[in-house]
Amino acid sequence: MSGARDLNKDGLGGWAKKPFSETRRLRDELRVSHARIASLEAERNDYLRRDRRAGVLTHDAFREAAAAALRGSQRRGEPAAAVLVDIDGFRALNGRRGAAAGDAALASVAARLRELVRGGDVVGRTGADELAVIMPGATLAGARGVAERLVSVLEQQGPVTVSAGIAVDGGTAQLDGLLADAAAILERARIAGGGRVGAPGRQPTPEPSRGAIGALALALAERDRGTGEHAEKVVALAGAVARRLGIDGEEVERIAAAALLHDIGKVGLADSILSKPGALNDEEWAVMRQHPIVGERILRAVPGLGPVARIVRHGHERFDGTGYPDGLRGEEIPLGSRIVLACDAYDAMTSHRPYRDAMTHEQAAAELVAGAGTQFDPRVVDALLRYVADCRPLDYAARATDAQSAAGAL
Repeated sequence: MSGARDLNKDGLGGWAKKPFSETRRLRDELRVSHARIASLEAERNDYLRRDRRAGVLTHDAFREAAAAALRGSQRRGEPAAAVLVDIDGFRALNGRRGAAAGDAALASVAARLRELVRGGDVVGRTGADELAVIMPGATLAGARGVAERLVSVLEQQGPVTVSAGIAVDGGTAQLDGLLADAAAILERARIAGGGRVGAPGRQPTPEPSRGAIGALALALAERDRGTGEHAEKVVALAGAVARRLGIDGEEVERIAAAALLHDIGKVGLADSILSKPGALNDEEWAVMRQHPIVGERILRAVPGLGPVARIVRHGHERFDGTGYPDGLRGEEIPLGSRIVLACDAYDAMTSHRPYRDAMTHEQAAAELVAGAGTQFDPRVVDALLRYVADCRPLDYAARATDAQSAAGAL
């Protein structure tokens, strides 16, 4: 009996336990493998459900998730809202700069939108240049806040502007009807000029009339006659340069308006600074450097002039990042601002000032070339000098009246 007990303890007994421990180990490994497979499958499904360009849900995945979110809000007796976002001038952007630029703009807008929505909101791509958000539990005010912040951020930082339409679910949880309502309101915002938010019962403010821009230009001219005449010349140059760079007509008009009003912030400057015959001292320069910010505030008070205000704010940024007021550099600076800066400098150098004589075209061209890559965008300098060379001996300022009319047609 003793021998049998020893055999069970040290021989067959140990052998008999091994299959059980081996089974447990294999079972554990199998469980881990199943969990890993499930995780990979979830990652794969998530990948397939997401638009690779925008980083949000694909159209089909969005509809599925949005419908479920609306049903959930209906069961809970909560409101729900939809926000439809469309990139202004997307087709022109694709045609002018290629599909890669369009994809980059779409990705940028989608990234901004994802930063603004809540965790439970459903964001998807519903068209080539269109994004949609379903916001369960959100009121009209909440949805409008998200849309207006998105429009404002893109208006100030680029690379594009957007329009948005908002609709509120009436308790039906019908996705198609909700999106159709938002699309109709979005279309009104587009027709009104873009770069704005449309909401139920709220007609988007139409694009500013020619009279509004003309009135601001007149106020600038009355404040300082020389500044007003200078602005008209810069309009002619900026519009021509923008067209040479292949910019579409709507954006050319915005750049022309910014050129006309680029000094509007100077209406708030003291005469002792604005009309000083000599060079400004450090304190006076500190005040002078505020005029782009003042100009932006004035223009943002006019409905529809937000994109123009952005160009004006950044009209004194330098290509190397040492300008003001925000120290932007290179492509961070709106192209319209880079155009206005170079055209402004050229006209200023070739015009008489109380403290110096006008430069010749050759002298001004040499200054622009010397500053290309530091103060000025080299592409803009090249387009400007080619335009002026083509126009000479014609006086480019003779075209200012037509260019000013184009700016007023915004």
